[in-house]
Amino acid sequence: MIPHVYTYNKVFALESGGALPEVEITYHTSPGTPAGKRVVWICHALTANSNPEEWWDSLVGAGRYFDTEKYYIICANILGSCYGSTGPQSIDPVGGKAYLLGFPPLSVRDMVAAHERLREHLGIGRIDLLIGGSSGGFQAVEWAISNPSLVRHLCLISCSARISPWATAFNESQRMALQADATFEAQQGADGGSRGLACARSVALLSYRSYAGYGATQAEADEDCLQAQRACSYQQYQGEKLTRRFNAYAYYYLTRSLDTHNVGRGRGGVERALAAIRAKTLCMAIDSDVLFPVCEMEYMARHIPQAQLAVISSAYGHDGFLLEYEQIIATLERWQWQ
Repeated sequence: MIPHVYTYNKVFALESGGALPEVEITYHTSPGTPAGKRVVWICHALTANSNPEEWWDSLVGAGRYFDTEKYYIICANILGSCYGSTGPQSIDPVGGKAYLLGFPPLSVRDMVAAHERLREHLGIGRIDLLIGGSSGGFQAVEWAISNPSLVRHLCLISCSARISPWATAFNESQRMALQADATFEAQQGADGGSRGLACARSVALLSYRSYAGYGATQAEADEDCLQAQRACSYQQYQGEKLTRRFNAYAYYYLTRSLDTHNVGRGRGGVERALAAIRAKTLCMAIDSDVLFPVCEMEYMARHIPQAQLAVISSAYGHDGFLLEYEQIIATLERWQWQ
């Protein structure tokens, strides 16, 4: 997929009442233009970037299910991220330094508003399939409600219509880890909060995976070992791995944005908001997901017109939306969105 940058050079109002003087949006597309092709817009999750060929390579690419030669595929990096779109690492034109903790609060609706500005810039009048997993699903369901005539087919994977207290508790625990790192509060540039970020990632993994998944992959090889170590090493590795590719301030603001997710806010409640969706909708749940359990996907499927529920079986918990590509493809084929 091809990288691009769009600059919206007007004041960008935020739901919190704040504003950004302008925003840059990094995005990737298939080669060519959307003319004569079905448009597939992929909304990425928390720490992903705008190139789904990197993080969803089993589904996206030339000759893959989401064929970049057959469809016009687009994915935009969300506001607040550190992968090119405007976020805490961006330079504040007023002070001439990176925003860091001076960045204004973001909501999921702000991210969708940025997607809308990009869509208008590209002249895309219809999205044939809007798909997102996890917080990408937050964006997708919000967008399908705010602009119901835009989306023909909507696929929501492992997400919810409103952030739960359980998910918010995980988010706050991760932010507490960031704030416990003195370098985070000191705002020491790009490396500030890196140790806290590693800890936050370790906390997050417990919500992304499952009991069975850890048992299958992190059990000790030596049944007689004195002290278990393998799962410890895995947590340490995953934490350090994220610090090499992500930024603590972006992580802080993005987890805060997750806690704004509530499609019913200002719309008369969640059920009324879901009822406004006009797209043919597939709600895809994962049976071992503890972060967004099946009941949350069932709820959305029940209240979205033209919606159906599909449940994928996986030992990998929430991360099944990235790993169970064969079941995802089979489910999409049965759904017949094309």
